[in-house]
Amino acid sequence: MTARTFDNIRNFSIVAHIDHGKSTLADRLIQTTGALTAREMTEQVLDNMDIERERGITIKAQTVRLEYKAQDGKTYILNLMDTPGHVDFAYEVSRSLAACEGSLLVVDASQGVEAQTLANVYQAIDANHEIVPVLNKIDLPAADPDRIKEQIEEVIGIDASEAVPVSAKSGLNIEGVLEAIVTKLPPPKGDPDAPLKALLVDSWYDAYLGVVVLVRIIDGTMKKGQTIKMMGTNASYSLDRVGVFNPKMTEMAQLGPGEVGFFTASIKEVADTRVGDTITDDRKPTAEALPGFKPVQPVVFCGLFPVDAAEFENLRAAMGKLRLNDASFSYEMETSAALGFGFRCGFLGLLHLEIIQERLEREFNLDLISTAPSVVYHLKLRDGSTIELHNPADMPDVMKIETIEEPWIRATILTPDDYLGSVLKLCQERRGVQIDLNYVGKRAMVVYDLPLNEVVFDFYDRLKSISKGYASFDYHISDYREGDLVKMSVLVNAEPVDALSMLVHRDRAEGRGRAMCEKLKELIPPHMFQIPVQAAIGGKIIARETIRALRKDVTAKCYGGDASRKRKLLDKQKEGKKRMRQFGKVDIPQEAFIAALKMDT
Repeated sequence: MTARTFDNIRNFSIVAHIDHGKSTLADRLIQTTGALTAREMTEQVLDNMDIERERGITIKAQTVRLEYKAQDGKTYILNLMDTPGHVDFAYEVSRSLAACEGSLLVVDASQGVEAQTLANVYQAIDANHEIVPVLNKIDLPAADPDRIKEQIEEVIGIDASEAVPVSAKSGLNIEGVLEAIVTKLPPPKGDPDAPLKALLVDSWYDAYLGVVVLVRIIDGTMKKGQTIKMMGTNASYSLDRVGVFNPKMTEMAQLGPGEVGFFTASIKEVADTRVGDTITDDRKPTAEALPGFKPVQPVVFCGLFPVDAAEFENLRAAMGKLRLNDASFSYEMETSAALGFGFRCGFLGLLHLEIIQERLEREFNLDLISTAPSVVYHLKLRDGSTIELHNPADMPDVMKIETIEEPWIRATILTPDDYLGSVLKLCQERRGVQIDLNYVGKRAMVVYDLPLNEVVFDFYDRLKSISKGYASFDYHISDYREGDLVKMSVLVNAEPVDALSMLVHRDRAEGRGRAMCEKLKELIPPHMFQIPVQAAIGGKIIARETIRALRKDVTAKCYGGDASRKRKLLDKQKEGKKRMRQFGKVDIPQEAFIAALKMDT
């Protein structure tokens, strides 16, 4: 039994930086090959979530099977994977690339190579992909295809002399892209007579069909009614239906080597279908499993609490449903003195956190409060043990801790020369260590090591504002390093607000504490009594602001008469305010929480 090449199949993904036109190019390819009628075509066909359309980003990788009659007269089957461009969804990209033999590298003909372009194309090169450069938006007045070709060769090191110039928006030269896919990308190899071996690329929950599993067949065939086995979990299932997306779900009799399709098998939970698992025939299994993917590690943690405590059960149900479709999202229950019952959730980055929070609020009608995002710290204790700290409120006694290690990232920033000084200053302020600085045409490429703790708050927003939106940023976690970190608590009316406690570097604690107190002073509405707002490290107060009391005019009913009457009423009010300050409850509005966490220090 020998591997054959399947000349009429091409499996490819589209990789690019955010907003360089991946999803629009996918639309044009679907339209040109006639997979959907003009009436069925909508913009961003493959971005089927409302949030994806509104924000103009791709979150879930999507697949579609197209049929194309090439100039040589043969009909080809093209399996296209549209991948996300944002750094938080890099895991989706790696999964898609493993199922393909080639990639279209889409580069904006006016903006050129950006940080995420580099990250995604290096992933494709690591997956041994043949890469076809595509220059998009060539109809823009600022487009400069020759300069961008040079840039691709200089920065990425791949031949761009035959890059395909297109305009995905207007549909210009889409045929050229299809011909390049057919002529330049390699066909898949496989053995149809060998035992079934398939890669589990993705899975999601469908209310009618149960779990739908996306697979790439490597060897053998997959048929309806066949009993399959997941090699990672050792579970066996009988296949209910097998088919492909073109882009609608279409059932097929069988899937052969090199094909990308789906199956359903009455699987109840997405957690049972591990991405990267190998699927084989239950009776005639394959000898060895495929190399899977690294499990997804959450990077940022934060607490999500319902504004109304009665909504807690609804929040639990909503999170269970979201977990069905997003295996990279993890959560566990936690309680907070200030906020009641809620969940501690793990995310892949701040955009992932925003998307999940928005989906919970929108799809399940929940009002949520999120606590300060924090990263995972490694604490080495004096008794020799090591623990992971996800929530600063759970930090053990300082006397028990030997050292605290924090995660560091390797960040690549591409910026026009005019903003380089501001970008370097921002990185220095965030305790960054410069690794490299060189020029890509007229733009500077800066490589920095930065503590993730300093990046999760508002680094991306600040970078975009100081560079007027021109700088692009990509990162990956490099290692854990020891740091002089302390826990900063925020006290409102002498009561600690655990939702606002955070781990900060000792040198920056005072500035962060002062900024937090000033911000809360503006955000917390005045009450009938004076409210002190304090930041503390252990028992030491490092910053304080006071919110003045509202004053009710108790002397309004005094017309003339002795001044001592007024004095008596004012003294009585003063006593009442003292008592209220002891027992009074301070209401912190939800907007104050969210605004206090988006600090610019």
